[in-house]
Amino acid sequence: MGDVLHALPAVTALRQAHPDWHIGWAIEPHWSPLLPPQVVDTIHLIPTRAWKQRPLSIATLREIATLRRTLRTPPYALAVDLQGSIRSAVIGRLASAPRFFGPAHPRERQARVLYQTRIPLHRPHVIDQACELLAAATNTPIQPVPIHLPVTPAAQTWFTQTIHTPDYILLCPTAGWGAKQWPSDRYIALAKRLLAAGRRVLINTSPESSSIPEHIAAESGAELIPSTISQLIPLTRHAALVLGGDTGPVHLAAAQQTPVLALFGPTDPARNGPSFPGAHIQILRDPASRLDHRRHTAPDPGLLNITPKHVLQAAQTLLRTPAHV
Repeated sequence: MGDVLHALPAVTALRQAHPDWHIGWAIEPHWSPLLPPQVVDTIHLIPTRAWKQRPLSIATLREIATLRRTLRTPPYALAVDLQGSIRSAVIGRLASAPRFFGPAHPRERQARVLYQTRIPLHRPHVIDQACELLAAATNTPIQPVPIHLPVTPAAQTWFTQTIHTPDYILLCPTAGWGAKQWPSDRYIALAKRLLAAGRRVLINTSPESSSIPEHIAAESGAELIPSTISQLIPLTRHAALVLGGDTGPVHLAAAQQTPVLALFGPTDPARNGPSFPGAHIQILRDPASRLDHRRHTAPDPGLLNITPKHVLQAAQTLLRTPAHV
């Protein structure tokens, strides 16, 4: 989710600069509800998760061949890899555009051999780096702009019938790996304090989540809210506050200018933080945290130094409706 959201301010700016250009986006089907139709003309669904499960099957080979034909009909004038992974670079080459641009130092360094033109990046944050890439590839001045994510009628109906009121705090307790997750017992303590103060507290979960959200909801008395990606858009948009670690729903909320309190540990908020145009955010990161992208299961030591009291104090400054916690 984060890669898609971090690229959208740059692509939206490109659309505003060139409303007549045809823009295509290659994306995993799971994340496609995030793409605004007013920004992206053609969405190419790339089911790489499914391909990994059956890499040598006839069905996979046929789907890849079909994708290759689709990407080349009609041909794109250029392709840009905004993700910097081997997977995204391979897909970019499938398009066989006359010009293929990528970062000079991509996230996965093997990807750079697939680019025809490598763009040096100078800005620290990935949102700004996406702007640098698109600016160089299209010869267009690009600066990040606010984005407007689509809300389907079905998702809006779900929100109206399930949530009813926007006066709630949404906790997002899971993350990509254990080192980025604030401990469950602290979320439980935090939720109990917020509930005691008269706040409505929701716990975000999805079919892909672990049992952590269910445990926090059961122990704290907060409401567990399962949601799809489409439903998560209005759920994060209308919250009084969204609180969590370096995880997709937190970035989704910040992209929609919802107040966000983000707890960072081994990842760098200067590079990957939810710093979207117009974002209303506060980031807590303890000096004991060190950059480390290895997928450790134990919480980062710096995260352990952030207490529920610290989080409650920060939350008070961000809540749209002041309350005594």
